[in-house]
Amino acid sequence: MLAETFISAALLATTALAAPAPNPIHLMTRAPNPGIVITKCAQPGMLALAYDDGPYQYTSRLVDILDAAGAKATFFWTGTLYGCIYNQAAAVKKAFASGHQLASHTWTHSHMSSMSASQITTEMTKVETAFANLIGKKPLYMRPPYLETGGQVLPVLKSMNYKVITDDIDTGDWNNQTPAQSEAKFTQAGAGGNGHIPLMHEVYSTTVNTLTPWLINWAKQNGLRLVTVAECLGDKGGEYQSASFPVQPGPFSC
Repeated sequence: MLAETFISAALLATTALAAPAPNPIHLMTRAPNPGIVITKCAQPGMLALAYDDGPYQYTSRLVDILDAAGAKATFFWTGTLYGCIYNQAAAVKKAFASGHQLASHTWTHSHMSSMSASQITTEMTKVETAFANLIGKKPLYMRPPYLETGGQVLPVLKSMNYKVITDDIDTGDWNNQTPAQSEAKFTQAGAGGNGHIPLMHEVYSTTVNTLTPWLINWAKQNGLRLVTVAECLGDKGGEYQSASFPVQPGPFSC
C-alpha cells in the first residue's frame, strides 16, 4: 500500500512537470473584467486611438481619415454633450459600418463620482437605448467623464458588465494644448511596452485634422497597429451585447 501511494505521488509529480506552462501571451490577452479600470493595452505593438465627447460635426471626417489609413479607433460617445446623438445618426452608423468601436461616455457627461447608483444607471441606460436604436447593439465599454471612478461608479459599472477605460497618455487637447505639444507626449512615452490608450477628443478640429494624421504616421514609423481598445485588450468581439432594434419606434429625440 505504501509503495502504491509513493508510485501514485511520483506519477502526479511527473505529470505536473510535463504539463506545459500557461502561455503568457494568452494570459495577457484574456478579456478584461468588468468594473476594473484599464489604462493601457494588454500587449505590445498596438496603439488604440480613443476619442471622447462625440458624436459631433467632425465625426464623419475623422472616420474618413482613419479609413483611408486602414486604422481602427474607439469612439466614447455621449448622448447630449454636443447636441443630441440622434442628430448625428448618419455619422454614428458610418463609424459602426466602418468597423470602429462605439462605446459609452455617459448621457450628459456629468460628474459620476458624486452620483447615486440609480443616477449612474440612468446615465448608462440612456446611451444603451440610443445605441440600440441606431445600430442594434449596446456597448460593453465605457470611459467615465473626467476619468472619475470614485463613489458608486465602479460597483455600478461592474454590475452592468462594463469594461472601464481611462488612459495612459493625456493629449491635453481639452486643455488648449497644441497638436505639437500632444505629439511630444507620444514621442516621450515611446512605442515600447504595452500599447498606449490616449485621451483625445474628436470635438476639436486640430485633433481630427492635425494630431490624428500625425499619430497615424507615428504608428507606421514605429511598426504599431492602430486598433480598437477592445482589440488591444484581446477582447475583439466583446465590444457589444445584442439589443432589440429599435428599442422604440422613431423618430428619436433626446
